[in-house]
Order: sequence, then structure tokens, then C-alpha cells
Amino acid sequence: MIKHTLAFAAAAAMAVAATSAAAQSRDQIRIVGSSTVFPFSTAVAEQFGKTTDFPTPVVESTGSGGGLKLFCAGVGVDHPDITNASRRIKSSEYENCTNAGITITEVRVGFDGIVLANSKDHERYELTKDQVFRALAKNLVVDGEVVANPNTMWSDIDPSLPAEQIEVLGPPPTSGTRDAFTELMMETGCEEAGMEEALGDGCAEIREDGVYVEAGENDNLIVQKLQANPVALGIFGFSFLDQNRDAIQGSVINGVEPTFDNIAAGDYGVSRSLYFYVKNEHVGVIPGIEEYIVEFTSEEAWGPDGYLADKGLIPLPDEARARQRDSARGLEKLTM
Repeated sequence: MIKHTLAFAAAAAMAVAATSAAAQSRDQIRIVGSSTVFPFSTAVAEQFGKTTDFPTPVVESTGSGGGLKLFCAGVGVDHPDITNASRRIKSSEYENCTNAGITITEVRVGFDGIVLANSKDHERYELTKDQVFRALAKNLVVDGEVVANPNTMWSDIDPSLPAEQIEVLGPPPTSGTRDAFTELMMETGCEEAGMEEALGDGCAEIREDGVYVEAGENDNLIVQKLQANPVALGIFGFSFLDQNRDAIQGSVINGVEPTFDNIAAGDYGVSRSLYFYVKNEHVGVIPGIEEYIVEFTSEEAWGPDGYLADKGLIPLPDEARARQRDSARGLEKLTM
């Protein structure tokens, strides 16, 4: 029995050593995840590369869901060190990480608004969540019956809206922006329309008949398509609107325009928190992770006057920012 125990312990030690040795063969931080957090993470990575002796981290835009899947797949050189997310990690994803022997530090970095934007070559849309829901829901309640969404023109929903075809370009189901849009716009719009009792979980279902077009995780591509088609609307984070204000404009939703101040004040009703997650098992093995965290959570980066605010990040309030900084730098382990 003792021999078996010693043999098991030796094998486990060898496995840990092998994982550590493999991880040490990579000296560059690898980051995956949200397309919304991507420009912020990229800016931090570039600043980190310029101001330290560490290589500039590699940042990939894979979507929140895709990033967490890669992140939670395992420990070692073949797996990313950090993943960005435009929504909080789900309990199922947390379990996947735990089952793979991964402990996580969660860092909430700020806020972002989800916008419906269109080309400046077209009039700005002023919509309610109710109207957006009626435009994009898979099913609606009509005359007391649940039916496939019959609306094809905005004027079908409200005669005051343009007599133009409904076309909305947006992210796929793996996107955190899609998750947040479903929760903050569709489900709330369903309630405003008085259909939540009849539709139940169907409030979150987006139509699949070509009115809503999945445009991938590349928000820059959506911006280009909006410029080519002024009638269309696109869904993405406020930061992309902020960076492309010369070409596109954000729709007014429930009477509030998506601006930095309106999102920061909580007045714009389609906003969410942004995150990144650190794989604690890679800290001290992949060089520079702790230093990267320090750079991201510095006032020069994520503060009200930091370089990320210039890119559209809405900072956390001072006290919340201080708590997140201490938690991140202390590598506080996330528990669900």
C-alpha cells in the first residue's frame, strides 16, 4: 500500500513538474476572449510591452464564450493565461475550470454600453426596448396567440418609425455582447411589451429568418457594413461607437442617448460590466502576469483620466475601483 502511495505521489509530482516545464517554455502572456474588451486589453498589452522588460502579450478576439472555453480547457503552455469577458463567467464555465484544476481571479474593469448604431448617412433611430423586441424576437403575441414574428418593416411596429426593412447586424451566441443584449434589451423589452407571461424563456429568442444577421466577432466588420448599408443597424459595445463617431451614430433607447456620461451615471438602460479572468496556476510560471495586472489596474490605465477612458471604457466608481485593484493584485480566488 505504501509503495502504491509513493508511486502515485511521484507520478503526480512528475506531472506537475512537466506542466511547469512546459509552461516555462513560453515567455509571452497569451490573452483571449471578448471582442468588446479586446481594444482595452490590447492597449494595456502595448503599454506593458513598452514600459517593462517583458514581451508584449498576444491578445486574440475570440468572443467571451469562446475565450472562457479555451481558458478553462486546462493548465500549461497550450492554454491561455487570461481571458477577457463582456459578461460575468457562468456557473457552468466556472465548473469547467474547477474540473480542469484551475483557480481564477476575477477582475471587473469598468462599464460599457451596448448600442444599436447606424450610418450617419441615415436619420438617427429613436427606439424603445419594446420596439426593439418586436423587431427582433423570434415569436410575438398577436391577438392572444403566440406566432412567428410577422414584422418586416419598422413601420409595421409603429407608424411613426421609418417605412424601411428591418435589418440588424449583431454578434453570434458565443458573444458576451449577445448575452448582455438578450438580457438587457430583449428580456426587458418583452416585459415592456407585456408578453413575458405568454412567452416565458421565448423572450430571449432572437429571430432566425434573416432579419437578424450574425456578423461574427469582428465589430470593425459591422461598422464597415453599416457604412455600406445606411438602412441597417448594428449591435456592439459603446467603445466601438466612440471610436467610429465620424461614420456611425448610436440610437436613442427609451429616450436616452448612449454617451459616456449617460452610461457612467446609469441613465442609459443597456449597459453592463466588463471583466478579465486570470489563471492563477500560470502566475509565477508564465513571466509577467502579475505585472500585467498591475498595469491594467493602475490609475494611468483604468482611472477616470486614464488611457482606457480615451478608448471608451467607462471607469468604475473610485471605491469599487480600489476594491477591484486590491483583489486583482492580491490574486483573490473567485468562488461562485
